[in-house]
Amino acid sequence: QVQLVESGGGSVPPGGSLRLSCAASGTSFSVHQMGWYRQAPGKERELVATITSSGSTNISDSVKGRFTISRDSAKNTVCLQMNSLKPEDTAVYYCNFRRLYSRSLWTDYWGLGTQVTVSS
Repeated sequence: QVQLVESGGGSVPPGGSLRLSCAASGTSFSVHQMGWYRQAPGKERELVATITSSGSTNISDSVKGRFTISRDSAKNTVCLQMNSLKPEDTAVYYCNFRRLYSRSLWTDYWGLGTQVTVSS
């Protein structure tokens, strides 16, 4: 059973920084991807950043240059360092673990989400 526990959300003024962490358990799959998605009120959930088990990253254009994703494979954690935060970054951020069976077949697991609010 895959379990994901997020931490690090909060409220900051524009230009501030936050670091989100996600601790995964039950994830003994060699080929997988971890990452962060976000959902703002009234909007669909969108990809923020992902990192594969081989270390390849994918960063949304909306956060590129401001957000960095990293992972500690030994601790089964993935982190999202968010700098230069903007009000439009306000959303619930969800940790995602994707078990990959092939390029077109996977299973997604989700954390409960953590709120990030950027406001003056």
